[in-house]
Amino acid sequence: MPAKKLNNEQAADFLGVKPNTLEVWRTKKKGPKYSKIGSRVLYDINDLEEYFASRSVHTKDTAPQLRSAR
Repeated sequence: MPAKKLNNEQAADFLGVKPNTLEVWRTKKKGPKYSKIGSRVLYDINDLEEYFASRSVHTKDTAPQLRSAR
């Protein structure tokens, strides 16, 4: 089954940001990947999950290299 596509509002809700934030990111060539079909902007749920995961910040308790040094 193809991955679900989300519109701007749904994608913003998924990421926990305002829809306007995604619009600003697009104008600045930032943020998650998206597709345009005519004037419609759609986000693939897998791309949103990948973008979210890429923003993970390791702490001293979660960083692999620091855990092995204990």
